[in-house]
Amino acid sequence: MSQVSVTINGRQFRMACEDGQEGHLMNLARELDGRIDGLRAKFGEIGDTRLTVMAALTIADSLAETGLRIKRLEDELAALQDARMEAANRDKAALAAMAAALNAAAERIEGIAEKLNVPAAANVAMG
Repeated sequence: MSQVSVTINGRQFRMACEDGQEGHLMNLARELDGRIDGLRAKFGEIGDTRLTVMAALTIADSLAETGLRIKRLEDELAALQDARMEAANRDKAALAAMAAALNAAAERIEGIAEKLNVPAAANVAMG
């Protein structure tokens, strides 16, 4: 475990984190500190605890909105995947129908060719 010192709302905090996560933790602390500063600029000095709670609530709100957006995107993705499968099934059915039509046409052409290839002498009556 690593130790990182972060500053939030003018106070230093020593935090433990997994090795390699130090930069990420410092960025998160900077983001929280920035939100608190923004709220202080908007509402003035309304108390450290209240500012921290308001910052936490804005983060929770963003997280909830992101969760809803992810859910909508997952639903949209599922619908698109279903539509793709339906289109692929239609394509398969259309290809099968075209193959059947081509086979039927080929059989008709072969039948006509056989009739045309009958020797002329067979059609002439002798006698």
